Amino acid sequence: MKTKDMILAAVLLALGTILHAITPPIYGVTPDMLLATMFLAIFIVKNFSSTVVISLVAGVLAMLTTKFPGGQIPSIIDKLVSGIVVYAIYKYIFKFDLNTVKSGIINFIGTFTSGLVFLAFAVFVFTPSMKDSFFVLVGTVVLPAAIMNTVLGIILSKSLKLSKKLRKA
Repeated sequence: MKTKDMILAAVLLALGTILHAITPPIYGVTPDMLLATMFLAIFIVKNFSSTVVISLVAGVLAMLTTKFPGGQIPSIIDKLVSGIVVYAIYKYIFKFDLNTVKSGIINFIGTFTSGLVFLAFAVFVFTPSMKDSFFVLVGTVVLPAAIMNTVLGIILSKSLKLSKKLRKA
């Protein structure tokens, strides 16, 4: 990973961590805006090993700021899984070609995957007493978070394209 890309990824993850820390929880689960910044960092580096590192770092940062009971380990697992899914879609389906629609699709699928993985581990492994609320949480937290992150991801992608144009000018 180039130094410039590494610094930009770190700044994006810091921004996502701040958003994750200050976003209020919904039914005890915080919509994870760190994901949108993590996905943008993955779009920038276009490298699998860097994707794994970015995903693990994002997982640790989310672990430190999670408000969900027992959500520390699931935070790391969900970031790793969703980062790999996003990278695979970006590389193998979209061939590293990104536009507004593709960015929205990737952000939605990545956030939804992350939410499902997080809840599956958090509910079924770490807090089994909440297993009856799994589908309620998917509908009331994961789906709205996926929509919110899709909008945020599109805005961030457009901002990145604009900054690249301004740097060339």
